[in-house]
Amino acid sequence: MSTSVMENLETTRDRLLKEIGKLSFDALNKKPDSDTWSIAQVCHHLYLTESVFTQAIIYGHNKVNGKKAEARPIQVIADRNQKIQAPEIVIPGDGPWELEQIEEQLNKSRTLFLEFYNQLEDKSALAEKSTKHPLFGYMPLNQWVDLIYLHEERHIEQIQELKSLL
Repeated sequence: MSTSVMENLETTRDRLLKEIGKLSFDALNKKPDSDTWSIAQVCHHLYLTESVFTQAIIYGHNKVNGKKAEARPIQVIADRNQKIQAPEIVIPGDGPWELEQIEEQLNKSRTLFLEFYNQLEDKSALAEKSTKHPLFGYMPLNQWVDLIYLHEERHIEQIQELKSLL
């Protein structure tokens, strides 16, 4: 994995934390309507997603007969005009959450990912193995890593939209 991916992970996470860092408990947990997630729920979804992505990457990496997959057009995830239904496993709870709880969850999922990633001796092996993504099908594990920050960028835009409604 290139340094730029690690930089993207760090930069995106910093942007996310800055977006939510000064919000009150009420602002974090306010839902514009019954069908829309609160900012805290969006963050809980990001925590759940990063945790699931990490588990999927580890699973794909540890598969003995793991197959190589073609790269997928994952950049589409950044397009907020494309509505995407979250799989059940990453639908957030109802909350409410304190800012400190949100930050703790996000730190926990990132630490889990980095612990796995940093112990990899051959990071290029991530491009050689794959596992199935619910939206994109089988895709290389290095694209799962890219999706962590691309998905987070998508939801930073959503948080900005939600903040404008407060």
